[in-house]
Amino acid sequence: MDYQQVIARVAQNWSTVEAEVNNAVADAGRDRNDVRVVGVTKYVDAAATAALVAAGCDQLGENRPQVLWEKAESGLIADSVQWHLIGHLQRNKVRRSLQYRPIIHSIDSPRLLECVAEESHAAGFVTQVMLEVNVSGEANKTGMDQETLEVLVERCSGAKDGASLRNVEVIGLMAMAGWGTDLQAARQQFFLVRKLRDHLRATYRLPLSQLSMGMSGDFQAAIAEGATMVRIGSRLFEGVMEKH
Repeated sequence: MDYQQVIARVAQNWSTVEAEVNNAVADAGRDRNDVRVVGVTKYVDAAATAALVAAGCDQLGENRPQVLWEKAESGLIADSVQWHLIGHLQRNKVRRSLQYRPIIHSIDSPRLLECVAEESHAAGFVTQVMLEVNVSGEANKTGMDQETLEVLVERCSGAKDGASLRNVEVIGLMAMAGWGTDLQAARQQFFLVRKLRDHLRATYRLPLSQLSMGMSGDFQAAIAEGATMVRIGSRLFEGVMEKH
């Protein structure tokens, strides 16, 4: 597949996904402007990523910080895109990652949040983050349990030691449905994340306006339960990943 074919196929995939997102938003009775599609580009190289941007996607999600760095520095990706870090982030990769001003979805421990706050303070800006909750309770999945997460939200609210976290803005929660979960069970898990967010928002007076949940196989269920960011990857690169 030559690059012009890649561009055409990615544009077609983007159009299909956008239509499905539009339908899911309409079915949920929500405003289309309240839901962002984060194009997850971990499957493809910088050229295919650029094809997705050309198709109209200006929100790009990467699992691995090193890949984000490489793509951002490739010269192929427009500076106007908003990067999202959606995978596990090691503390020794925080400083360099912050150069690209990503929204970090995957804050999975108090120590990581403290590191992001410290490095953001040193750089002189505020970083938007989301706290990852392990909603399925699976031991092999990242994310915090509800008790740990609530203690951290209390700190962020300023009620306890909030000053040390002043250079991070916690904008919401991120979650993944359990492995092998059917759509009905996934929707129930997304409901629980929204319910937890609503509880934290009411208790600690933080906006927590964002819910990052839903991927290629279950984003309609996530939108029905209030997702404001859906992380879609494989659907956007069907017909490209195997051939490019």
